[in-house]
Amino acid sequence: MSIEILNESGVVPSPVPEQELHDLARWVLDQLRVHPRAELAVTLVDEEAMTALHQQWMDLPGPTDVMSFPMDELRPGSDGTEPDAGMLGDVVLCPSVAAAQAKRAGHSVEDELLLLTTHGILHLLGFDHAEPEEEREMFDLQRTLLLTFLAHRGRTTTAAPSARLDG
Repeated sequence: MSIEILNESGVVPSPVPEQELHDLARWVLDQLRVHPRAELAVTLVDEEAMTALHQQWMDLPGPTDVMSFPMDELRPGSDGTEPDAGMLGDVVLCPSVAAAQAKRAGHSVEDELLLLTTHGILHLLGFDHAEPEEEREMFDLQRTLLLTFLAHRGRTTTAAPSARLDG
């Protein structure tokens, strides 16, 4: 699996170690049985870059926390079916927006960025939260993936993994 983490946010060091983002992405993709040759990029950007993306692709003003750009419309594997290989796509995170959200929610920026990364990957795999049933399914899965990753790492989170997100 090819997972690239790019910090173009100007925040050095990153609020989340690149290895932690990489390991989380690999965990989520492995748990959802995405093809081992799938490719994913996670990019951290500043508010100016996120504002431009948000305006261009969503026609909405200002920066947002996370955006997902699917490429080959890959889906999770399931029993009896072999998942497709290809470009999963890009998850773009804005650490400064995540930091503000984390402060309001009373948890760490690291926890917020891990939550947003999980959320973004689920969007790449076709999950959405436009309808109440979809939201319940996506946020339950998001919560399970994040909490099992952290438990596997011997950590806990104060983030609310089922919280409503902008993206």
